[in-house]
Amino acid sequence: MATAARLNFRVRPDTEHRLRAAAAATDQSLTDFVISSAEARAEEVLASRTLVPADYFDQLIAALDEPVTPNEALRTLARRPRRVKQA
Repeated sequence: MATAARLNFRVRPDTEHRLRAAAAATDQSLTDFVISSAEARAEEVLASRTLVPADYFDQLIAALDEPVTPNEALRTLARRPRRVKQA
């Protein structure tokens, strides 16, 4: 099992009481409740700052996995000389 990192922080007594009550109401330990709540909030924050939404990214990957259907425009572009020389 990987070693878990430790986080230590202080909270006001009223905050501790609310957290303990919420943990008890959900039949979780205080640690499990705080971690799951923090993880959910972290996902929410990070998702709101993602430049490409997950569903769009999934559609893009699926489209890239589709076989290429050559057409005249692609053939014309492929015949053009390269502007960058590879070493």
